Amino acid sequence: MEQDDPREIVIELEGVEKSFGTQKVLEDVSLQVRAGTTTVIVGASGQGKSVILKHMLGLMLPDAGTVRVFGHDLARCSKQTLREIRQSFGVLFQNVALFDSMTIYDNVALPLRERTRHSEKEIRQTVEEKLAMMGLEGHGEKFPAQVSGGMQKRVGLARALVLNPKVVFFDEPTTGLDVSKSNEIYRLFFETQARLNYTAVIVSHDVPKIFKLSDYVALMANRRLQGCMPPEAFQLSDNPLIRGFVLETMGPIYSSETEESLLYETL
Repeated sequence: MEQDDPREIVIELEGVEKSFGTQKVLEDVSLQVRAGTTTVIVGASGQGKSVILKHMLGLMLPDAGTVRVFGHDLARCSKQTLREIRQSFGVLFQNVALFDSMTIYDNVALPLRERTRHSEKEIRQTVEEKLAMMGLEGHGEKFPAQVSGGMQKRVGLARALVLNPKVVFFDEPTTGLDVSKSNEIYRLFFETQARLNYTAVIVSHDVPKIFKLSDYVALMANRRLQGCMPPEAFQLSDNPLIRGFVLETMGPIYSSETEESLLYETL
């Protein structure tokens, strides 16, 4: 689906189809992700949102259609090219995926140690910078089990950003957090993207709050992406599937506008 946006296309799905056995999960899915934007994919559980992310990451290949990242067809590029593309990615997993046996510092340092030839002095400087960005100064020597769920999410975000990626993927980033902690994470998204200018792709159930961060919103329903448009247009869409989703998750349009403005006045 084309967008009237002059920014460079960094990820493009065109006619993507995917089945697992007899179950078709993705059907004719097309999407363009533009540089420096935040694209949010919403939809009910089990609709294939995370499957789309896995295609973008090259962890799955489509049965039909094409996935291009930075102009490269992921199904046809070499392993070396795919490896280089992935080095431009950061990922914040739904379950954070921290290593329990490693300190917070070592969890964040891991990508630098695995993917770069930086000295330990350089690594320490970068890790401490990212921990400070997340408000985690003084917590580096703790283990994940010693900090709260919200802090674990911040550690995961610090690790996702430690290589200064061009694209960051967020898979249900606020799962398990209360409203206050979720808002903290959203503020960190806003602040770090403004500072680092990465492209963000977010799979989220957290409607309408996530709309405040998005440039584009797409609904995954009936195996297809239903539109990809600015949040205001999404909320006013005449697509019956989008209208039904908006009514179910948000209630009458703008009924909570005052509440939302209070939540996000700090953004």
